[in-house]
Amino acid sequence: MRPKPLAGIRVLDLTRLLPGPMCTLHLADMGADVIKIEDTGAGDYARTMGKVRVKNAGLFLAANRNKRALRLDLKQAEGREVFLRLARNADVIVESFRPGVVDKLGIGYEAVRAVNPEIVYCALTGYGQTGPYRDRAGHDLNYCGYAGVTEQIGAADSGPALSNLQIGDLLGGSLTAVMGILAALVDANRTGLGRYVDVAMTDSVLAHAVLPLAAHLEDGRTRPRGADMLSGGLPCYNVYRTADGKFMAVGALERKFWELLCETLGRPDLKPFHRVEGDEAKWVKEELEVIFGAQPRAHWEEKFAAVDCCVTPVLTLEESLDNEQLQARGMVLRHAHPVDGELTQFALPLKFSEFEFSIERPAPMPGEHSCEILREAGFSDPEIGALEKAGVI
Repeated sequence: MRPKPLAGIRVLDLTRLLPGPMCTLHLADMGADVIKIEDTGAGDYARTMGKVRVKNAGLFLAANRNKRALRLDLKQAEGREVFLRLARNADVIVESFRPGVVDKLGIGYEAVRAVNPEIVYCALTGYGQTGPYRDRAGHDLNYCGYAGVTEQIGAADSGPALSNLQIGDLLGGSLTAVMGILAALVDANRTGLGRYVDVAMTDSVLAHAVLPLAAHLEDGRTRPRGADMLSGGLPCYNVYRTADGKFMAVGALERKFWELLCETLGRPDLKPFHRVEGDEAKWVKEELEVIFGAQPRAHWEEKFAAVDCCVTPVLTLEESLDNEQLQARGMVLRHAHPVDGELTQFALPLKFSEFEFSIERPAPMPGEHSCEILREAGFSDPEIGALEKAGVI
């Protein structure tokens, strides 16, 4: 078995809540040694955001496995010195403070680059390091709102809907940051020089709003909420309620799939109305609503199980955890946390050759690995004891 893809890469993680920890989770799952650095007070807010199982809430447990934990008071000079000493041998630093905070603490990019020119330093914020909004607070909903995305989500006859998959935090923050970090690591390996990676979640959400942009290019403006090609405007790409209050997803964008759908439903007369709009679309959707609404979801699952036309059930998360495809892909794991008990976890969503994903460390307790990490950095036991006594760690 070859080494893990990111084996030997050390990451100092100064982030908390959602986008940052998910970014470093992906890095940790691919083999990076991620050191989660929390302050000596409250630490990561995610530990108590939501229902606490025993010591930690589900959000923290889901986003912080395969990491080590260090508590460090960066407001003390000794804490800053510890951080810079760790940074000398780090490859990546990820922080999610407001712009300028790390510079005031004395651990910003320039300070770290002075001791480690190869460092990849990623700053993950809502609005970025520049611009009139740089110092504003915000959350996923705000970033999606500014990017014109929230306005597009929802049914035509309702206001904007809230997604339970945080587009700004996860697509805009976590995955964009991972992309930037990995690109900068490749560059550092090639040139011997690191980079500063400025990730703004608002920028990242806007950059992926491709369908609204396409409509703007074609029509000079976006289409109304719930009326674009993939947001409910087409009968062939929609969700339909079944008799038991559940839903089926119809994704028959290609004509061959649409015609097979019509044949399966016993409605060949609907074949000409594939990508229709306006009143025709309204009529076809009403016809499909009546058809799907006449039987429970299980009936339609069985009917379309062997029909290859992109018609599938809309599952709850609990149903997804037991889904045969996701089980076969190894995407759902059960893992015992030493404090918080048995946990359901998602696996790394990447499959590499000669690499088998595993959870090697449960989400850490605050400062669980402080002494271990400092000894690796060359601190003696008396030095570590002095840092503990001073409240630095």
